Amino acid sequence: MSEELLNHKHVEENGDIIELHIWRVPKTNENPEGIVYSLVYIRNKKRLIGYDNETHGLGSSNHHKHIKDRTVLYQFIDEWRLTEDFANDVEKVRRGIIQ
Repeated sequence: MSEELLNHKHVEENGDIIELHIWRVPKTNENPEGIVYSLVYIRNKKRLIGYDNETHGLGSSNHHKHIKDRTVLYQFIDEWRLTEDFANDVEKVRRGIIQ
């Protein structure tokens, strides 16, 4: 049985969209932490930053993040660190560090 831990959508004045979804789920071999998540930052209908742990054949870890068109592995610690890392990447986009 899953439990919704976070479900939030925010639309900024400029139209940027931030959506965060985190669920606690039963632990499995594919998901030993028992957490499923999808966090995304969208501008002009394009994903600029995305974090999720959907299976994508990335090796031993399903945890990854999307930075524009790139996909890189993500070192998942816990849901608190996840939201902090996501917020930091969103801020980097806003400041032009990630373009």
